[in-house]
Amino acid sequence: MVEIEEGLLVFRFDTALAGKYDDWSFYRNQFNSAFGGTKAVDMICLDSTAVWLIEVKDYRGHTRTKPTDLGDEVAAKVRDTLAGLLAARFNANDSEEKKLAKAVAQRKELRVVLHLEQPAKHSKLRRRAIEPADVQQKLRQLLKAVDPHPRVVERATTRAEMPWMVEDKS
Repeated sequence: MVEIEEGLLVFRFDTALAGKYDDWSFYRNQFNSAFGGTKAVDMICLDSTAVWLIEVKDYRGHTRTKPTDLGDEVAAKVRDTLAGLLAARFNANDSEEKKLAKAVAQRKELRVVLHLEQPAKHSKLRRRAIEPADVQQKLRQLLKAVDPHPRVVERATTRAEMPWMVEDKS
């Protein structure tokens, strides 16, 4: 089992092929500065048939302040991550990163997941400002050539087909 911490969340993968892509040395030291700067999803996971690109946004403690649309931001991260994975397959210096990048090409499908946590209780200070269905629709439009069925989930709605579980760090 692989555990990855992202902010206040812990992701537990039932597969050994999972990693925190935005922490890869290839991404940080070689690819990040390409093309005037690139973005990256938080994690990648490979199960027996699919590559899962996972972006995590946790707005329980703070609200979103970026002016960029969330769907646009996630789509750009997916695009840049896919380019980075292809480049890592050939040019990564770390053998584990190179191995994982090579394994990506052996999978039959590509899945995109935005894990979006928001305050459970609505209040004037901490309201659910982002409608998951709207973000999912935007991702469907932007990523239809990559994944025609991207998911926007939270801990309570993580699906059984996803090879991980999510818990609070505390």
